[in-house]
Amino acid sequence: MLKVRVATAAVLAALVLVVLFALPAGAGIACIAIALLAGSWEWARFAGLTRPAGRLLYVLASAALAAVAWERTQFGPSLQLLLTAAAGWWCVAFLWLALKPHAINHAAAAVAGFCVLVPAWVGIGRLLLVAEPVRGAAWLFYMLLLVWAADIGAYFTGHHFGRIKLAPEISPGKTWEGLIGGVLAGLAVAASGAVYFRYPPLPFVALGLVVVLASVVGDLTESMFKRFAGLKDSGSVLPGHGGLLDRIDSITSSVPFFVLGLGWLGALK
Repeated sequence: MLKVRVATAAVLAALVLVVLFALPAGAGIACIAIALLAGSWEWARFAGLTRPAGRLLYVLASAALAAVAWERTQFGPSLQLLLTAAAGWWCVAFLWLALKPHAINHAAAAVAGFCVLVPAWVGIGRLLLVAEPVRGAAWLFYMLLLVWAADIGAYFTGHHFGRIKLAPEISPGKTWEGLIGGVLAGLAVAASGAVYFRYPPLPFVALGLVVVLASVVGDLTESMFKRFAGLKDSGSVLPGHGGLLDRIDSITSSVPFFVLGLGWLGALK
């Protein structure tokens, strides 16, 4: 299983590199939109929509909301407002996980899916359009490295040293030891990023820490909805990984904080 998981991850990483650095920004945004719609198709099951027609309607609703959000946002106050609202949603999700992880219904799950997927796509798309002083694709790839490092660090640390369960009712396999290992791996990438991008280490690493912690919340939030829906994986399209949502859940939660943080650091002109 590990070999299959690694092989799938390698293919996905290669595709990400192509989308970010080989395609024009518009084509990359379109590819990410397709991923958004595929994620919406999987999320529809969390909302109790199991028939193809119902799931298609949910996908179309996601596409419509994404189109409106894209049309109404540019870099500046409108985008900042959308991403701030999305960051606020993830703070609510954290409280939801901590206090009422079983208080879910299909309507709440449906709305949550829009809050998860739409701002993430808009944030990624707007970031890809950045050309100076650093290409948006480079910033996005750095964020992915943060998330991947945290995920890999948590996986191997938890596997070898995990004893204390992090959220047994939501995701029994996750441990506090794994969380610590993931955070340390993410901080190592953040420190390297500060050197590479030539930014002051303290605020840059602090942003990396926020992104890593947000990625954990995204992962656990999807697990919460999967458990509510009685699903082990969101789908089966990715061998060794499950569904698309199982791979992008941490990314969707990281995007709002990362793009807002870059703005506060003055990295987006």
